[in-house]
Amino acid sequence: MFTGIVTDIGEIVSLTPTAQGQLHRLRIACRYDRATIADGASIACNGVCLTVVASGVDSGTTWFDVDTAAETLALTTAKHWRAGTRLNLERALKIGDELGGHIVAGHVDGIATIISREDLPDMARFELGTTRELARFVATKGSITLDGVSLTINTVKDVTFSVLIIPHTLTVTTIGGWKAGAEVNIEVDLMARYAARLTEMK
Repeated sequence: MFTGIVTDIGEIVSLTPTAQGQLHRLRIACRYDRATIADGASIACNGVCLTVVASGVDSGTTWFDVDTAAETLALTTAKHWRAGTRLNLERALKIGDELGGHIVAGHVDGIATIISREDLPDMARFELGTTRELARFVATKGSITLDGVSLTINTVKDVTFSVLIIPHTLTVTTIGGWKAGAEVNIEVDLMARYAARLTEMK
């Protein structure tokens, strides 16, 4: 479980296809203390919850290895990741941690496409589009996770929605580099999903 508050930006050092390309082994460099990363730990990478299978230090820089499975490669932007790709990272939530964003599972629901970027004084506005299936969970002033970042939805119109990003978020996440046409991982709010399911069962 996560909160959507990014704690580091990692970079893919290497990507090795295995199992006839059905699995990708990633090595990700980060600024976390190696001593705090245990094998089996969960780290959200651009919103995708991945399991650490190895870790170490190389030339003073911490790294950890994770595997992305076929389903992850099919349903998320992980299929586009390459060596050099920068990723928003978040460690798993601990009991007693501050819940600064919202409850995030790290189970990506699909992909949203950036339609436009508008740089405003002291912030940026992004308009994104997604599938009709996911759009029904998107509501004005509701929460959404994009590439692992907890955000508040600004406006909604049919299958498109917008978010406003403050300077701090633009600086400490990969959002500052977002451009029109790019794809991002989307996880809808868990409460919206459960509310929709309850409505369907009535």
